[in-house]
Amino acid sequence: MTLTKTAAPNVAKPSAPKDAIAMLKADHKAVSELFAEYDKTRSTTKKKALVAEICAALTVHAQIEEEIFYPAVKAALKDTVLVPEATVEHAGMKGLIAQLKGLEPNGELYDAKVKVLSEYVKHHVKEEQDEMFPKVKASSLDVVELGERMLARKDGLMPRAA
Repeated sequence: MTLTKTAAPNVAKPSAPKDAIAMLKADHKAVSELFAEYDKTRSTTKKKALVAEICAALTVHAQIEEEIFYPAVKAALKDTVLVPEATVEHAGMKGLIAQLKGLEPNGELYDAKVKVLSEYVKHHVKEEQDEMFPKVKASSLDVVELGERMLARKDGLMPRAA
C-alpha cells in the first residue's frame, strides 16, 4: 500500500500583497502593531526585542521605498514635493534608529526616542496613505510590476530567522 501526499490547500503562508501599495500598507500596519505592543509592555527584554524588530522592519521598508518605489513615483507623477519630503522624513527616522541601536531600554530617553520614532512613522504613513498613494493609484504606474520588484528586493534584505 502506498500513501500519496496531497498538498495542503494554501495553508502554508498568506499570499504576499499583489501590488506595491498593498505591500507598503501591510508594512505600515505591521509596524504600527509592533509599536502598540511596545506601548503595552513593561519588560525591558521584550522592549529591546520589539525595538530591534521595529528598527529592522523600518530600515528594510525605507530602503525599498527609496530604491524602487520613490524613483518610480517621482517619474510617473513628475513629483517635486511628496517624494523629497518622504525622503527627508526617512532621514529623521534613520537618525532615531541609529540612536536606539546599542541603547539599553532602561532609561527615560529610550522610551522617549521610541515614542518620537512612533510619531514620525505615524505622520509619514498618514502622508503616504492620504496623499501619495491616491495619486499613484490614479497614475499609469504599474503597481503590480512595481510590487513584484519591491517584494524581490525585500526578500533579499530581510534578515533570515535562525
